[in-house]
Amino acid sequence: MSDVYIGLVAGLVGLCLGVFGMLAFRISEQQRRELAEVDEPALPDGAAEVLSVVGRAFLIVDSIDGVVRASPGAYALGLVRGHTVVHSKLLEMTGRVRRDGVIEERQLELARGPLGQGSVVLRMRVAPLGQEYILLLADDRTEITRTEEIRNDFVANVSHELKTPVGAISLLAEALDDAATDEEAVRRFASRMHKESARLSALVQDIIELSRLQGADVVQQGEPVDLNAIISEAVDRNKLPAEAKDIDMVIGGEVGTDVYGDSELLTTAFRNLIDNAIRYSPVGTKVGIGLKSKDGLANVSVTDQGSGISPEDQDRIFERFYRIDSARSRATGGTGLGLSIVKHVISNHGGEVAVWSRPGQGSTFTVRLPEMEAADDDQHAEEQTMTTGADGATKRGVRA
Repeated sequence: MSDVYIGLVAGLVGLCLGVFGMLAFRISEQQRRELAEVDEPALPDGAAEVLSVVGRAFLIVDSIDGVVRASPGAYALGLVRGHTVVHSKLLEMTGRVRRDGVIEERQLELARGPLGQGSVVLRMRVAPLGQEYILLLADDRTEITRTEEIRNDFVANVSHELKTPVGAISLLAEALDDAATDEEAVRRFASRMHKESARLSALVQDIIELSRLQGADVVQQGEPVDLNAIISEAVDRNKLPAEAKDIDMVIGGEVGTDVYGDSELLTTAFRNLIDNAIRYSPVGTKVGIGLKSKDGLANVSVTDQGSGISPEDQDRIFERFYRIDSARSRATGGTGLGLSIVKHVISNHGGEVAVWSRPGQGSTFTVRLPEMEAADDDQHAEEQTMTTGADGATKRGVRA
């Protein structure tokens, strides 16, 4: 009898445990459904539609600054990682908006990512969204800010560079007037004025040239160009300064295929490159110009026997107005724009310019430009058609 009683008790206990397990399972399922519903943010009506067409990176945070929704742009700009706002400055803005209920707008410079030193400049607008959310809108102004800085630096540098020769000419004119009866002083001051005016003229010419380059469209204005002829022309334009320093210019090799571009711009670039080599070469030395074709690229190297360039300066010599030695540049008459013009022209032609140099061993500047393939030459020849106008005159046109 006792065994039957024990069996009944065990059965009842098992039934209770089963019922309890079933109830626990259903309660767990209910809790999971409720949590899933909480995880899905309930935005105000129409907010999602507006944000989808606003055209800016955005993110929405909840009452504890957890990211409940973010656009791909917000991730690309490095504002969000997972479900976390990355930058403390953004969290400070959301805290103030949550506390005061007032829209806040600021421009911030923020790190682009966890590695490196890249940054983005963003115009941030933070506002309440509904009862519990905060909306952050990000307008990327990195490129605009960079362009403004370049423009401001350029204007400041031009003003500074122009001030020096203009001031020198003014002082020399006064000195010339005071020494009108001293024939030797007049000749000395006149010589200095001539030198300063030549420097001023060169600077103005380079500024005009750089401005013209920025508006040039190589794709629309280009044509097949014989680089061998371009180098010969550039060397010819530098004969007088080379002869003044007894520098021998030696050309070796040739390029077998045309490049596509603007012949005048390319002549300007190589004239500046050779002129730079002459300016910084000692008297009685050589400047070598080598040409060759390799792997579909036209290679032009300009080598001098100057004092060389230190590694820390090599990264900056193509910047506008950058000078390794300002005193030496004044002595040589350099404007600080020559290599900047070279880089600008070559980049616009799809090429690159690099420098190899060691102090005391001279420098070699190498330009690489893509050569035209034979098919490109044939296509260009076919596109050049002869048309006759209504007046009977023959005109050259380009077939669209």
